[in-house]
Amino acid sequence: MRAYQITDYTGVDSLACVEVPDGEPGPGEIKVNIKASSINYRDLVTIEDPGARNLLLPFVPNSDGAGEIVGLGSGVKGLEIGQRVVGCFFQDWLDGPISPAVMESALGGSISGVLKEDMIFNKNGVVEIPNNLSYAEAATLPCAGLTAWHALVEQGCVNAGDTVLLLGTGGVSLFALQFAVMHGARPIITSSSNEKLERARQLGASHTINYIDNPEWHEEVLSLTGGEGVDHVVEVGGAGTLAQSIESTRVGGHIYLIGILAKGELNPTSLMRKSLHLHGIYVGSRAMFERMNKAVHATNLKPVVDQIFSFVDAQDAYRTMRSKKHFGKLVITVGH
Repeated sequence: MRAYQITDYTGVDSLACVEVPDGEPGPGEIKVNIKASSINYRDLVTIEDPGARNLLLPFVPNSDGAGEIVGLGSGVKGLEIGQRVVGCFFQDWLDGPISPAVMESALGGSISGVLKEDMIFNKNGVVEIPNNLSYAEAATLPCAGLTAWHALVEQGCVNAGDTVLLLGTGGVSLFALQFAVMHGARPIITSSSNEKLERARQLGASHTINYIDNPEWHEEVLSLTGGEGVDHVVEVGGAGTLAQSIESTRVGGHIYLIGILAKGELNPTSLMRKSLHLHGIYVGSRAMFERMNKAVHATNLKPVVDQIFSFVDAQDAYRTMRSKKHFGKLVITVGH
Protein backbone atom coordinates (compact mmCIF):
# COMPACT_ATOMS: atom_id res chain seq x y z
CA MET A 1 0.00 0.00 0.00
CA ARG A 2 0.99 3.64 -0.33
CA ALA A 3 1.96 5.67 2.70
CA TYR A 4 3.52 9.06 3.34
CA GLN A 5 6.60 9.06 5.51
CA ILE A 6 8.75 11.78 7.06
CA THR A 7 12.16 10.73 5.74
CA ASP A 8 14.54 13.39 7.11
CA TYR A 9 14.68 16.74 8.90
CA THR A 10 14.13 19.07 5.94
CA GLY A 11 10.44 19.74 6.53
CA VAL A 12 7.56 19.26 4.10
CA ASP A 13 9.95 18.44 1.26
CA SER A 14 10.99 15.33 3.21
CA LEU A 15 7.46 13.92 3.06
CA ALA A 16 7.67 11.01 0.61
CA CYS A 17 4.97 8.74 -0.80
CA VAL A 18 6.33 5.19 -0.65
CA GLU A 19 5.16 1.58 -0.90
CA VAL A 20 5.03 -0.23 2.46
CA PRO A 21 3.82 -3.70 3.49
CA ASP A 22 0.06 -4.03 3.96
CA GLY A 23 -0.52 -5.58 7.40
CA GLU A 24 -3.42 -7.59 8.75
CA PRO A 25 -5.28 -7.03 12.03
CA GLY A 26 -4.25 -9.14 15.00
CA PRO A 27 -6.41 -10.10 18.00
CA GLY A 28 -8.50 -7.15 19.14
CA GLU A 29 -7.59 -5.07 16.10
CA ILE A 30 -9.37 -3.86 12.96
CA LYS A 31 -8.14 -2.85 9.53
CA VAL A 32 -9.53 0.35 8.02
CA ASN A 33 -9.22 1.55 4.45
CA ILE A 34 -8.51 5.24 5.05
CA LYS A 35 -10.63 7.49 2.83
CA ALA A 36 -9.65 10.90 4.20
CA SER A 37 -7.18 12.48 6.62
CA SER A 38 -7.44 16.02 7.92
CA ILE A 39 -4.35 17.90 9.05
CA ASN A 40 -3.73 19.85 12.21
CA TYR A 41 -1.07 22.39 13.11
CA ARG A 42 0.44 19.64 15.27
CA ASP A 43 0.94 17.51 12.15
CA LEU A 44 2.70 20.33 10.33
CA VAL A 45 5.03 20.94 13.30
CA THR A 46 5.78 17.20 13.51
CA ILE A 47 6.81 17.14 9.85
CA GLU A 48 8.86 20.33 10.14
CA ASP A 49 10.65 19.28 13.31
CA PRO A 50 10.43 15.51 13.96
CA GLY A 51 13.48 15.76 16.19
CA ALA A 52 11.47 17.67 18.80
CA ARG A 53 9.37 14.53 19.32
CA ASN A 54 12.37 12.19 19.14
CA LEU A 55 10.72 10.33 16.27
CA LEU A 56 12.45 7.41 14.64
CA LEU A 57 12.44 8.01 10.90
CA PRO A 58 10.85 7.12 8.58
CA PHE A 59 7.57 7.99 10.30
CA VAL A 60 3.97 8.24 9.05
CA PRO A 61 2.33 11.54 10.19
CA ASN A 62 -1.25 12.66 10.93
CA SER A 63 -3.63 11.80 13.74
CA ASP A 64 -7.01 12.19 12.02
CA GLY A 65 -8.32 9.57 9.62
CA ALA A 66 -11.75 8.28 8.55
CA GLY A 67 -12.53 5.24 6.45
CA GLU A 68 -14.21 1.87 6.02
CA ILE A 69 -13.54 -1.29 7.99
CA VAL A 70 -12.08 -3.95 5.68
CA GLY A 71 -10.73 -6.46 8.20
CA LEU A 72 -11.50 -7.76 11.70
CA GLY A 73 -9.05 -9.51 14.00
CA SER A 74 -10.06 -12.30 16.33
CA GLY A 75 -12.15 -11.34 19.34
CA VAL A 76 -13.57 -8.18 17.76
CA LYS A 77 -17.29 -7.74 18.42
CA GLY A 78 -19.68 -4.88 17.78
CA LEU A 79 -17.96 -3.85 14.56
CA GLU A 80 -18.45 -5.16 11.04
CA ILE A 81 -16.92 -5.12 7.57
CA GLY A 82 -18.06 -2.08 5.60
CA GLN A 83 -18.77 0.05 8.66
CA ARG A 84 -17.76 3.72 8.40
CA VAL A 85 -15.48 4.73 11.27
CA VAL A 86 -13.13 7.49 12.33
CA GLY A 87 -10.07 6.93 14.47
CA CYS A 88 -9.61 8.31 17.98
CA PHE A 89 -6.64 10.62 18.52
CA PHE A 90 -5.73 8.68 21.68
CA GLN A 91 -6.11 5.00 20.91
CA ASP A 92 -6.22 3.99 24.59
CA TRP A 93 -8.30 6.78 26.19
CA LEU A 94 -11.72 5.19 26.53
CA ASP A 95 -13.17 7.25 29.40
CA GLY A 96 -12.26 8.93 32.64
CA PRO A 97 -9.28 11.24 33.23
CA ILE A 98 -6.21 11.38 31.03
CA SER A 99 -3.11 9.52 32.20
CA PRO A 100 0.56 9.14 31.19
CA ALA A 101 -0.31 5.79 29.59
CA VAL A 102 -3.06 7.39 27.52
CA MET A 103 -0.65 10.06 26.30
CA GLU A 104 1.60 7.35 24.89
CA SER A 105 -1.21 6.25 22.53
CA ALA A 106 -1.48 9.44 20.43
CA LEU A 107 -1.64 8.80 16.69
CA GLY A 108 0.89 10.65 14.57
CA GLY A 109 3.10 11.34 17.58
CA SER A 110 3.70 8.59 20.10
CA ILE A 111 2.62 6.00 17.55
CA SER A 112 2.55 5.90 13.75
CA GLY A 113 -0.06 8.05 12.03
CA VAL A 114 -2.81 7.57 9.46
CA LEU A 115 -1.56 9.18 6.23
CA LYS A 116 -1.64 5.89 4.35
CA GLU A 117 -4.11 3.73 2.48
CA ASP A 118 -4.81 1.21 5.25
CA MET A 119 -4.50 1.54 9.02
CA ILE A 120 -4.59 -1.00 11.83
CA PHE A 121 -6.50 0.36 14.81
CA ASN A 122 -7.22 -0.90 18.29
CA LYS A 123 -10.84 -2.14 18.20
CA ASN A 124 -11.66 0.45 20.86
CA GLY A 125 -9.76 3.15 18.99
CA VAL A 126 -12.50 4.07 16.52
CA VAL A 127 -16.03 5.48 16.65
CA GLU A 128 -18.81 5.29 14.09
CA ILE A 129 -19.13 8.21 11.68
CA PRO A 130 -22.36 10.22 12.03
CA ASN A 131 -24.67 9.47 9.11
CA ASN A 132 -24.83 13.12 8.06
CA LEU A 133 -21.08 13.41 7.40
CA SER A 134 -18.86 12.49 4.48
CA TYR A 135 -15.49 10.84 5.05
CA ALA A 136 -13.76 14.18 4.51
CA GLU A 137 -16.00 15.89 7.07
CA ALA A 138 -15.63 13.05 9.57
CA ALA A 139 -11.84 13.21 9.29
CA THR A 140 -11.91 16.70 10.84
CA LEU A 141 -13.42 15.49 14.12
CA PRO A 142 -10.77 13.54 16.10
CA CYS A 143 -8.48 16.40 17.11
CA ALA A 144 -9.96 19.84 16.37
CA GLY A 145 -13.60 18.89 16.85
CA LEU A 146 -13.13 16.88 20.02
CA THR A 147 -10.77 19.44 21.55
CA ALA A 148 -13.38 22.18 21.14
CA TRP A 149 -16.15 19.90 22.46
CA HIS A 150 -14.06 18.85 25.48
CA ALA A 151 -13.32 22.48 26.34
CA LEU A 152 -16.73 24.07 26.02
CA VAL A 153 -19.13 21.21 26.67
CA GLU A 154 -17.41 18.55 28.76
CA GLN A 155 -15.26 20.90 30.87
CA GLY A 156 -17.08 24.21 30.56
CA CYS A 157 -20.72 23.03 30.56
CA VAL A 158 -21.49 26.00 28.30
CA ASN A 159 -25.02 27.32 28.70
CA ALA A 160 -27.43 29.34 26.61
CA GLY A 161 -26.63 33.02 27.01
CA ASP A 162 -22.98 32.48 27.95
CA THR A 163 -20.39 34.57 26.13
CA VAL A 164 -17.49 32.73 24.48
CA LEU A 165 -14.28 34.31 23.14
CA LEU A 166 -12.59 32.50 20.24
CA LEU A 167 -9.15 33.37 18.89
CA GLY A 168 -8.64 33.10 15.14
CA THR A 169 -10.45 30.97 12.55
CA GLY A 170 -8.54 27.70 12.66
CA GLY A 171 -10.13 24.31 13.08
CA VAL A 172 -10.54 24.34 16.88
CA SER A 173 -11.91 27.88 16.95
CA LEU A 174 -14.49 27.24 14.24
CA PHE A 175 -15.67 24.01 15.88
CA ALA A 176 -15.94 25.94 19.16
CA LEU A 177 -17.97 28.58 17.32
CA GLN A 178 -20.35 25.92 16.02
CA PHE A 179 -20.68 24.22 19.42
CA ALA A 180 -21.28 27.56 21.13
CA VAL A 181 -24.07 28.37 18.67
CA MET A 182 -25.43 24.83 19.13
CA HIS A 183 -25.82 25.51 22.86
CA GLY A 184 -27.27 29.00 22.52
CA ALA A 185 -24.15 30.83 23.62
CA ARG A 186 -22.91 34.14 22.14
CA PRO A 187 -19.54 33.78 20.39
CA ILE A 188 -17.05 36.62 19.92
CA ILE A 189 -14.28 35.76 17.46
CA THR A 190 -11.03 37.44 16.41
CA SER A 191 -9.05 37.39 13.16
CA SER A 192 -6.68 39.54 11.14
CA SER A 193 -8.91 39.08 8.06
CA ASN A 194 -12.21 40.91 7.59
CA GLU A 195 -13.19 38.33 4.98
CA LYS A 196 -12.76 35.52 7.50
CA LEU A 197 -14.67 37.50 10.11
CA GLU A 198 -17.58 37.87 7.68
CA ARG A 199 -17.60 34.11 7.14
CA ALA A 200 -17.56 33.62 10.92
CA ARG A 201 -20.61 35.86 11.21
CA GLN A 202 -22.37 33.63 8.69
CA LEU A 203 -21.64 30.68 10.99
CA GLY A 204 -23.28 32.47 13.90
CA ALA A 205 -20.64 34.68 15.54
CA SER A 206 -22.39 37.41 17.54
CA HIS A 207 -19.45 39.82 17.34
CA THR A 208 -16.14 39.93 15.48
CA ILE A 209 -12.86 41.75 16.19
CA ASN A 210 -10.01 42.40 13.77
CA TYR A 211 -6.96 42.18 16.03
CA ILE A 212 -4.78 44.09 13.55
CA ASP A 213 -7.13 47.06 13.67
CA ASN A 214 -7.61 46.52 17.43
CA PRO A 215 -4.27 45.34 18.86
CA GLU A 216 -5.63 45.80 22.42
CA TRP A 217 -8.55 43.57 21.53
CA HIS A 218 -9.37 42.75 25.14
CA GLU A 219 -10.71 46.31 25.48
CA GLU A 220 -13.21 45.63 22.69
CA VAL A 221 -14.22 42.34 24.37
CA LEU A 222 -14.87 44.18 27.63
CA SER A 223 -16.88 46.81 25.78
CA LEU A 224 -19.01 44.14 24.12
CA THR A 225 -19.72 42.52 27.50
CA GLY A 226 -20.58 45.66 29.43
CA GLY A 227 -17.21 45.70 31.15
CA GLU A 228 -17.66 42.29 32.77
CA GLY A 229 -15.75 40.01 30.39
CA VAL A 230 -16.69 36.71 28.78
CA ASP A 231 -17.62 33.48 30.51
CA HIS A 232 -15.35 31.26 28.41
CA VAL A 233 -12.19 31.68 26.33
CA VAL A 234 -10.92 29.02 23.93
CA GLU A 235 -7.24 29.99 24.05
CA VAL A 236 -5.28 28.66 21.07
CA GLY A 237 -2.49 31.23 21.04
CA GLY A 238 -0.63 30.47 24.25
CA ALA A 239 1.59 32.86 26.20
CA GLY A 240 1.48 35.49 23.46
CA THR A 241 -2.28 35.95 23.72
CA LEU A 242 -3.06 34.62 27.20
CA ALA A 243 -2.51 37.95 28.94
CA GLN A 244 -5.25 39.62 26.87
CA SER A 245 -7.47 36.54 27.23
CA ILE A 246 -7.20 36.88 31.02
CA GLU A 247 -8.16 40.55 30.79
CA SER A 248 -11.11 39.55 28.57
CA THR A 249 -12.55 37.05 31.06
CA ARG A 250 -15.04 37.78 33.80
CA VAL A 251 -14.23 37.16 37.45
CA GLY A 252 -14.55 33.42 38.05
CA GLY A 253 -14.61 32.67 34.30
CA HIS A 254 -12.98 29.86 32.40
CA ILE A 255 -10.01 29.76 30.01
CA TYR A 256 -9.26 26.58 28.06
CA LEU A 257 -5.58 26.45 27.18
CA ILE A 258 -5.17 24.53 23.93
CA GLY A 259 -2.50 25.98 21.66
CA ILE A 260 1.01 27.42 21.74
CA LEU A 261 0.92 29.39 18.50
CA ALA A 262 2.17 32.71 19.89
CA LYS A 263 5.25 33.26 22.03
CA GLY A 264 5.29 35.58 25.01
CA GLU A 265 5.45 35.84 28.78
CA LEU A 266 2.70 35.60 31.37
CA ASN A 267 2.25 37.39 34.69
CA PRO A 268 -0.12 35.17 36.72
CA THR A 269 -1.24 37.98 39.03
CA SER A 270 -4.47 38.77 37.12
CA LEU A 271 -5.25 35.08 36.82
CA MET A 272 -5.15 34.80 40.61
CA ARG A 273 -6.91 38.08 41.40
CA LYS A 274 -9.86 37.28 39.15
CA SER A 275 -10.14 33.71 40.51
CA LEU A 276 -10.07 32.36 36.96
CA HIS A 277 -10.21 28.68 36.06
CA LEU A 278 -7.40 27.74 33.66
CA HIS A 279 -7.93 24.33 32.05
CA GLY A 280 -5.34 22.48 30.00
CA ILE A 281 -7.19 20.63 27.24
CA TYR A 282 -5.55 17.80 25.30
CA VAL A 283 -8.12 16.45 22.81
CA GLY A 284 -10.47 14.02 24.62
CA SER A 285 -11.63 10.47 25.33
CA ARG A 286 -13.57 8.01 23.20
CA ALA A 287 -16.62 8.50 25.43
CA MET A 288 -16.49 12.27 24.80
CA PHE A 289 -16.13 11.56 21.07
CA GLU A 290 -19.28 9.45 21.05
CA ARG A 291 -21.25 12.12 22.91
CA MET A 292 -20.01 14.77 20.48
CA ASN A 293 -21.00 12.65 17.50
CA LYS A 294 -24.54 12.26 18.84
CA ALA A 295 -24.82 16.05 18.98
CA VAL A 296 -23.29 16.44 15.50
CA HIS A 297 -25.87 14.01 14.10
CA ALA A 298 -28.84 15.41 16.03
CA THR A 299 -28.16 19.00 14.92
CA ASN A 300 -26.85 18.11 11.43
CA LEU A 301 -23.69 20.08 12.15
CA LYS A 302 -21.34 20.29 9.17
CA PRO A 303 -17.63 20.79 9.85
CA VAL A 304 -16.03 23.67 7.97
CA VAL A 305 -13.76 22.19 5.29
CA ASP A 306 -11.73 24.81 3.45
CA GLN A 307 -9.93 22.67 0.85
CA ILE A 308 -9.62 19.02 -0.11
CA PHE A 309 -6.34 17.78 -1.59
CA SER A 310 -5.68 14.56 -3.49
CA PHE A 311 -3.31 12.01 -1.98
CA VAL A 312 -0.59 12.82 -4.50
CA ASP A 313 -0.78 16.51 -3.57
CA ALA A 314 -0.40 15.97 0.20
CA GLN A 315 2.62 18.25 0.46
CA ASP A 316 0.55 21.14 -0.87
CA ALA A 317 -1.91 20.70 2.02
CA TYR A 318 0.85 21.36 4.58
CA ARG A 319 2.17 24.32 2.61
CA THR A 320 -1.35 25.75 2.60
CA MET A 321 -1.55 25.34 6.37
CA ARG A 322 1.78 27.11 6.77
CA SER A 323 0.43 30.05 4.71
CA LYS A 324 -2.40 30.54 7.27
CA LYS A 325 -4.79 31.62 4.54
CA HIS A 326 -7.31 28.80 5.08
CA PHE A 327 -10.63 29.08 6.92
CA GLY A 328 -11.44 25.84 8.71
CA LYS A 329 -9.97 22.43 7.98
CA LEU A 330 -7.68 21.09 5.26
CA VAL A 331 -8.29 17.48 4.20
CA ILE A 332 -6.33 14.96 2.15
CA THR A 333 -8.32 12.26 0.36
CA VAL A 334 -6.79 8.80 0.42
CA GLY A 335 -8.70 5.63 -0.53
CA HIS A 336 -8.10 3.05 -3.21
